[in-house]
Amino acid sequence: MYDVVVIGARCAGAPAAMLFARQGYRVLLLEKARFPQDTLSSHYIHQPGVALLDRWGLLDRLRDAGCQPIDRQSYDGPGVRLEGFSLPVDGRRTTYAPRRFVLDPILVAGAVASGVEFREACTVNDLVFDGDRVVGVRYTTPGGVETTERARLVVGADGMRSLVARKVGAPNVVEYQRMTCTYYSYWADVPGHFELHERPGRWIGGIPTNDGLRLVMAYFPQSEFAEVRTAVEPAFLEAVRTTAPELYERMSAGSRVEQFYGTGHQQNFFRKAQGPGWVLLGDAAHHKDSITARGITDAFLQAESLTGHIGEDLHDEAALGIALKRYEGGLTDRFFDLYQGALNVAELKPGSKTEMLRKLVGHQNLIDRYFSTVSGACSIDDFYNEELLAVLDQS
Repeated sequence: MYDVVVIGARCAGAPAAMLFARQGYRVLLLEKARFPQDTLSSHYIHQPGVALLDRWGLLDRLRDAGCQPIDRQSYDGPGVRLEGFSLPVDGRRTTYAPRRFVLDPILVAGAVASGVEFREACTVNDLVFDGDRVVGVRYTTPGGVETTERARLVVGADGMRSLVARKVGAPNVVEYQRMTCTYYSYWADVPGHFELHERPGRWIGGIPTNDGLRLVMAYFPQSEFAEVRTAVEPAFLEAVRTTAPELYERMSAGSRVEQFYGTGHQQNFFRKAQGPGWVLLGDAAHHKDSITARGITDAFLQAESLTGHIGEDLHDEAALGIALKRYEGGLTDRFFDLYQGALNVAELKPGSKTEMLRKLVGHQNLIDRYFSTVSGACSIDDFYNEELLAVLDQS
């Protein structure tokens, strides 16, 4: 019997398994893929996520994997351009946008080095119940053998379409309609920093990743998904040409080296995240539009929160129940403003904030603090300080 079984070994599950093992628990980590394997991702790790990688002893491994460091960001909207960068978190300001077939194995290696038992290419089919309490999992091994493992706690870090959430009947407690669809690919020989470009109905991001490549992402309104998906390349290139013409010129001088990837199924929700013997983590607990690239960082923060709340109390029934409820309450307390911020950006209506952003020009501290509201280094409440209000009051 295990103390903890974690289902899903990517950005939420692997760190949680690692941290549980470092607390002395016997942990099994199950993953349906065989690593290294890519997955849909916005790639970017904000400053709080980088700080956690450093705390966990994994940041040097990411650097050694050839991921380009990022120290500058720009936003180009209608009639306004801002350049700066988020404030540091725990002394870490440089960020990274690694390929997932690079990042995820690093996280799993950290878990295994901490004592986690990792089994890949395993398909979880069901949960094991004792009354209303989850007490284990049933899964199929790579050899096709159905196996049952029991545990004190089952962690569902199995994504937006979580099997764990479905089996325990976890409802959405906050929910909003889908806002955007997105497609992306990778270009060689396209220099540049972390750049964002916005026009009504369009959002373009360009960011350096591994192997000297540049990730370019285009966001469209959800209402256009059916049309865009039938002709991705022309829709994508036209969006870049009309929204970010200078980036389009650089891309034209370079070369696309992979196919297009994308989705129109970006759900926006908070789920009920815990119950007897089970807890949800990462995208299984809370998912939002990827336009603000919060997924990886939020998964790291949730793993740290869950394991921190539980601490040494896994085998104390009353204390565990309290810890899980505190973790669940912390999801909305910590992430709701970021969730709402993502929905605001995903409206693809820059006019609502353009006037304010224009007033930030010439005030570098405020520009950096603005970028920090997206990274999580600065809360919205802290952003609207006396300095900002004085600038906004100017005619």
